[in-house]
Amino acid sequence: MSTRVWTYLPEYEQEKDDILDAVRTVFESGQLILGKSVHGFEQEFAAYHGMAHCVGVDNGTNALVLGLRALGVGPGDEVITVANTAAPTVVAIQAIGAVPVFVDMTASDYLMDVEQVGAAITPRTSCLLPVHLYGQCVPMAALRTLAHRHGLTILEDCAQAHGATHHGERAGAMGTAAAFSFYPTKVLGGYGDGGATLTDNGDVAHRLRRLRYYGMDEGRYYVVETPGYNSRLDEVQAEILRRKLTRLPTYLEGRRRVAERYAEGLRDTDLILPSVSPGNQHVYYVYVVRHPRRDMIMAALRERGIDLNVSYPWPVHLMSGFAHLGYRPGSLPVTEAASAEIFSLPMYPALPPSTQDTVIAAIRDVLGVR
Repeated sequence: MSTRVWTYLPEYEQEKDDILDAVRTVFESGQLILGKSVHGFEQEFAAYHGMAHCVGVDNGTNALVLGLRALGVGPGDEVITVANTAAPTVVAIQAIGAVPVFVDMTASDYLMDVEQVGAAITPRTSCLLPVHLYGQCVPMAALRTLAHRHGLTILEDCAQAHGATHHGERAGAMGTAAAFSFYPTKVLGGYGDGGATLTDNGDVAHRLRRLRYYGMDEGRYYVVETPGYNSRLDEVQAEILRRKLTRLPTYLEGRRRVAERYAEGLRDTDLILPSVSPGNQHVYYVYVVRHPRRDMIMAALRERGIDLNVSYPWPVHLMSGFAHLGYRPGSLPVTEAASAEIFSLPMYPALPPSTQDTVIAAIRDVLGVR
């Protein structure tokens, strides 16, 4: 029996009654598009982050696309980000005609190397797009200083960092705007696609709401002010998410408990375990470890029915779809070296201790640690 569990099913078994009640509530409400559930979730998600505005959209990629457009980023503008991220981060930049500019990561935590950002800023730079990767935050103080000095906006990519904090500030509350994904595997996930963009700026929020509804102002339909998208958060997903939001602290506690068990069981091996950077509270969206014999270890575990994942095996700057950007092997050496060695252990709040112990024991055996 495989120990790989990347589905919603274990959580669903625990929360089935509430999830099905959420669906029933929406279906019986008579409002299926931008109704009470979406507006309620938007208010509650904004309040959780101490932000003034939340605009729910159809997925995390469009949360970035609309966020960039609402911040005034357009064709030819440069957006500084990282290549060790899910491709949608970069796809969103290109979708609006902007140009991704990559900086390397730091080897200790796999986060944006903020010290490289200053040198990457040019007169065409419009926005900084830090990715709060794997469940912890980029050090934002230095990034905000750079943004202020150069008159730039910051769009936080928070798809992997629901509930994470940096020196007491939540991921999503430290930039001009922030984009979230509610894909089912996320720390706060729905039962389909979904996303949201947060901001404290009322004008940005107004543009976001217009952009998600074809370019029309809500309440003034059939008149397009600025061409936009059909990019609305679904009522069913919103009702599920607003209920799950109340359980987010429990999810975070469960993920940290799993992380602690891995750390205890593997600390005497030569695996490089996750490092928590100063000021961060990690939420362990994924539990990423590193070893120079990664492929051998994964193959040996697969033979034992333990099928693991790599986030991410191919840095974005070396993908053929982004070859036109001109990056070559060696452009981002820290990112490239890590991509050949990192892999992720099973991580979700309800991971049974027995399953986790099976994974730990198998890794120890493969590494020859008794």
